[in-house]
Amino acid sequence: MIATYVVLAIIVLFVIILVVSSIKIVNQNEVLMIERLGKFHKKAQSGLNLILPFIDRVVNRIDLRTQVIDSPPQSVITKDNVSISIDAIVYFRVTDPYNATYQIEDVFRALEYLTATNLRDVIGSLDLDETLSSREQINTRLRTSLDEATDPWGVKVERVEVKNINPPADIKEAMEKQMRAEREKRAAILTAEGEKQAAITQAEGKKQAAILQAEAVKEANIRRAEGEALAIRQIADADAKRIQMIYDALRAANLDERMLALKGIEAFEKLANSDNKVFVPFESTAVMGAFGGVQALLGQQVTSTPPGKPKA
Repeated sequence: MIATYVVLAIIVLFVIILVVSSIKIVNQNEVLMIERLGKFHKKAQSGLNLILPFIDRVVNRIDLRTQVIDSPPQSVITKDNVSISIDAIVYFRVTDPYNATYQIEDVFRALEYLTATNLRDVIGSLDLDETLSSREQINTRLRTSLDEATDPWGVKVERVEVKNINPPADIKEAMEKQMRAEREKRAAILTAEGEKQAAITQAEGKKQAAILQAEAVKEANIRRAEGEALAIRQIADADAKRIQMIYDALRAANLDERMLALKGIEAFEKLANSDNKVFVPFESTAVMGAFGGVQALLGQQVTSTPPGKPKA
């Protein structure tokens, strides 16, 4: 009786093991490659999948997401025979799980070796300066060559990035000196440009100041000339008013030619008695004629009347 229970327990345990082993749960973005009796049977997609125990076998679990391989640093020689240390990162994705399973034994290791080989080939066609300044070109060439090589494996190389490029210590020191010299050269050029601009600005300022000063002198001369002209006009107006007042006084006094001549003689006497003497040869008749000319110039006709009598 006990033996019967033991047999039943063994049978139940065996069935449970069979059921559990026949259930395969596949994660999202994964594929199981299943063989039946040593031959490819199917690809188990994400979710719950059933297989036949002892007949079906999972030979590979493939991740369909983008995966990364960090290639270790390696020594390569450039076109100008400079040994440098370089490493790269490869981003790839399995597009054909069947080929990735049956066309290549280990995708990861194959990609590492292939990346190292192509790095040597690409860097060997460039000199050191091109290697340091053409990362994008190196990345493109590596991605193209790796993608073509891995296409039969069902692998798509999406991107390649060169991470570090380390030249030898002596080359690096020479490059640092060159960079320092270039920076000093640029600084000197910038300083010279600044001094040049400052000199131009200063010259422009002096030029503008000279122009403004010349304009100010010109304006001052114009104002001075206008003031002198105004003063001359005012003096002329004053002389004209004084002459007009004298003429009006003479008219009011009703002086005849004899009285004018007498006044003229008195004026000459005063002039002769003064320190400032002017000798003018003239005749009395000429003096009378001159005063008559003055009367005619003034436009007035003086009527001769006896002294003391009013003008008719």
